[in-house]
Amino acid sequence: MCTHISRGCKPLRRAIFAKQMLTTAGWRRDAHVTIGEDGSITAIGDGDLPDATRVDILLPAPGNVHSHSFQRALAGLTEFRGKAGTDNFWTWRELMYRFVERLTPEHVEAIAAQVQVEMLEAGYAAVGEFHYLHHQNGGEAYDDPAEMSGRILNAADETGIGCTHLPVLYMRGGLDDRALKDGQLRFGCDLERFERLHESIHSKINLFADDFRLGVAPHSLRAVTQEGLALAADLAKDAPVHIHIAEQTAEVDEVKAALGSTPVRWLLDHAEIAENWCLIHATHMSPDETRDAAVSKSVAGLCPITEANLGDGVFPAAAFIDAGGRMAVGSDSNVRISLTEELRLLEYSQRLTLRRRAVLADARSCGRFLYDHVTAGGAQALGRDSGRIAPGALADLVALDGAKPYLAGMEDDHLLDAWIFAGDDSAVSDVWSAGRHAVRQGEHIRRDVIRARFDAVMAELRADL
Repeated sequence: MCTHISRGCKPLRRAIFAKQMLTTAGWRRDAHVTIGEDGSITAIGDGDLPDATRVDILLPAPGNVHSHSFQRALAGLTEFRGKAGTDNFWTWRELMYRFVERLTPEHVEAIAAQVQVEMLEAGYAAVGEFHYLHHQNGGEAYDDPAEMSGRILNAADETGIGCTHLPVLYMRGGLDDRALKDGQLRFGCDLERFERLHESIHSKINLFADDFRLGVAPHSLRAVTQEGLALAADLAKDAPVHIHIAEQTAEVDEVKAALGSTPVRWLLDHAEIAENWCLIHATHMSPDETRDAAVSKSVAGLCPITEANLGDGVFPAAAFIDAGGRMAVGSDSNVRISLTEELRLLEYSQRLTLRRRAVLADARSCGRFLYDHVTAGGAQALGRDSGRIAPGALADLVALDGAKPYLAGMEDDHLLDAWIFAGDDSAVSDVWSAGRHAVRQGEHIRRDVIRARFDAVMAELRADL
């Protein structure tokens, strides 16, 4: 078996037959897709083909647009109330910073690989890694400035997940320009240092699979200056630009006090926000900001599980979509990795807020509406020609086991409704990323090897707690 799925392995079979298949032209019965050597779909046709992989239900696989993979190692370690009697995003962040100081490149690679395996098994075909852990403790560079980014890319190479790597520009400790300290020193770059880092990563990513992408991530208005935003946009050109924005009310208040405007309004007024931008969270927006963010054609990168876990708030999805907005989902802190749960919580949070049902729906069912949005929005946010089953698109595909009790006898959009609202990720039987057949019969093909490395790393990290 190949140890590097992305570079060294081609799918054993170049065709997939499905009893039901969701294409850009709608649902098809007893149809097949063929996949070319470049990992894209070459044709869709009726009937079976010799040696085709046979599945029950075939869907376009979405991308996970926002991940800090190393934070998976914190899962289960922060669910307690602080000494002050309250716990929130800011107290959680302090714990995360202390944990960061202990991570080596080897740790980061092992954790990232495990996270990616879980993402693939949940039905994601690609990930946007919002990566800010660049340097050694104290802020000194590694001999290879792109050492840590290389570890993320190595993990993606092994697991076969499509990777849009988003190195983070992190310049300061806050809007008062205070210096970085403690764990933050591992993130920090001035403009010149970040430019060198980005160039180093660019030379490295070209050694990996053709569908890997390099974008850029100005961390937040707290952490970058206006000059930093301009540099990030210039380095990216037309590649993805992702930014944390308006996640917390305290952040909104700090930006208003320092810049005289709310975060989303300031960003819209001072940066050329366009289709290659992804606004991560964007939780706290006025109606006017919600409308204007939608009109910008950027993607809102929503992380409902993490946003709930950290007590962030609820994104105004209904108003945003009504204004023509585009959205995608990500797993952020990776406290739990579940595609179905992200989608379900996205809709349920709207129902709880607005006190009505089927909020994110139109003539399509709620499940179909959600799925269409996150597959298209995810592809856009990751700069990836995917999110649909059509000739020419990357073969980012997920198959479901139609024998699951909540899927048995279901057809068309009801399949998506049942999977998202009545089922879970255990229905995923197979996943392809750019044609790489990484998940088979519900398990990643290198699950055991990667899990063993992850377990060893976690035992080491937890020994000193």
